[in-house]
Amino acid sequence: VIEEISMVRCGYGSNIELFQYKSPDQDKTEPKNSDYGGHHIALYVDDIEKAAEYLRGKGVKTMQGPIPVKEGPAAGQSILYFLTPWGLQMELISYPKGMAYEKDAKTLLWSTTEPTK
Repeated sequence: VIEEISMVRCGYGSNIELFQYKSPDQDKTEPKNSDYGGHHIALYVDDIEKAAEYLRGKGVKTMQGPIPVKEGPAAGQSILYFLTPWGLQMELISYPKGMAYEKDAKTLLWSTTEPTK
């Protein structure tokens, strides 16, 4: 049985449907990201501190962070993991000034300001 469906529109990008199911044989063990079948959904935000404050103000369980990445090709980004009420692990990611790899990259992986590129 689907108990609830939530729709999330991500700017001009993806539309994500989140389902909460109920079943008598449901396994409620939450896999870690590193487990087979483990996964999470990441959402880009312009201001990760403000977004973290918003989540916490709504009673959302957040993990450690926001964590700034200071080394390697992803330097410049900050991340924050949080849990939905039904236990899905999600991530906020932000790199408003870009990431280190972009300095010498011929191709950007994704542009926050021009997502159609």
